[in-house]
Formats: sequence, structure tokens, C-alpha cells
Amino acid sequence: MAKKFVVDDSFWKIFPEVRIAVIEAKGIDNTDYSNMPDDLLKKANAEAVKWVPDDPISANKIVADWREAYRKFKTKKGARCAVEALLKRAKQGKGVSKINPVVDMYNSVTLRWAFPIGGEDLDNIEGDVRLTVAKGGEKFWPISDEDGDPQEALPGEVIYADDHSVLSRCLSWRDSARAEARETSHNILFYMENITPERADDHEKATQELLGKLHDYFGVDATSWVVSRDNPTIELL
Repeated sequence: MAKKFVVDDSFWKIFPEVRIAVIEAKGIDNTDYSNMPDDLLKKANAEAVKWVPDDPISANKIVADWREAYRKFKTKKGARCAVEALLKRAKQGKGVSKINPVVDMYNSVTLRWAFPIGGEDLDNIEGDVRLTVAKGGEKFWPISDEDGDPQEALPGEVIYADDHSVLSRCLSWRDSARAEARETSHNILFYMENITPERADDHEKATQELLGKLHDYFGVDATSWVVSRDNPTIELL
């Protein structure tokens, strides 16, 4: 049975105008850097600074919009959108470093367009992917701590989850080790949220760039959808 990507009503009650680009890419060789520019992340880190020219970083609209969004639901103390973390590294001159080809590719798109992108290994997803509001207690194993005791989602926290456990906590704050895109991953599900309606054109351009890079770097023709309140469920291929 095909998996689905489902956004529950509980999410739309908080964020009725959010649109999510969902991209499914199959047959990736996530060890192959041969078609990827050596300076991909270097250039993307340099470009990212345009989004955060002001100090403190919270004074910049991109960051302020996400912080405002995070005040609308329960979060773990200190949780911020992943976009802020990447832009902060670029602003400080530290830069986002290489991890593996797929992660580097989608991090470059995040840096260039300031949208968070999640990448999940479809072969490790159990059942459907669901964006929802946590009841509380849902298990989560974060990246870099997959063998430790699980965390638990808070009641009222916005999460991505499958039938097994949480895939991403606090919307786009931290991803699960269980389904992260690794060198052994071949089939990847990407999702990219836009919380700001006036950035619809940028969101579409970022989506097309991600699709183009999947084709150019990995030889993959991916499939994409846009999920909205009017179209809350898609069936994956």
C-alpha cells in the first residue's frame, strides 16, 4: 500500500495559510559527489548572509517571522526553526559544512532561499508521514543520539511523525536519527514549509531549484506536490 503525506486539521487550525512543498526522489546514489560543484556550500553560505544583515539576528524579518510562528504552539525551551540555525552559522562566518551529497544539496537550497527543508529516508518510514499536533509522550530519537533514551514530544507541540515515532520535533527544529538521509539512503522524501504567504514566489523558485539539483547532481527526475489546507493529503508514489 502506498504511503501518504497527511496534514491534520489540528495543524491547519494554527497555520491555515501555510503551504508545504513535498518532493519524492527515488534512485539516488548518496555517495556520489561527482556532479556537484566543489564550492556549492561555500557559495550558498556567502549568499545566505543577505537574509540576516541586521543585529541581533532576531531583528531580521525571516528570523522574526519564524520566531512568531513558534510562539503559536508548544515548543521545547530554546527550539528554533532550522533556518535560523543555518543562517546564524553563515552570518558568523562559520558556514554550514559538508555532511553527505543529499544533505549538502538541500542545505544549499535552504541557505539560498531561507526555507527549511526536511529530508527523510522513505525506506525507513513506517506507514504514513503525518504533520500534526502532539498529544504528548510521542517518542523521538534525535540525530546524533539514536542509541540513547528517547525524548518525548510535548502536548501541543507541532511534529512530523509516522506510525513508529516522531520524525521532526517542533515543526522544523530537529530531525530523527531513524529516518535521516544517510549515505546508504536511496529514496528520499523532502518537505519545505512556507509560513509567509507573500513569499509564495520564492517558495516556488526554491522548489524548482531543489528539483533541478536532484536532476543535475543525481540524475533523478523527482515528483513534487504542494500541500495546503485545501489539499491536505497526497499519496506518494
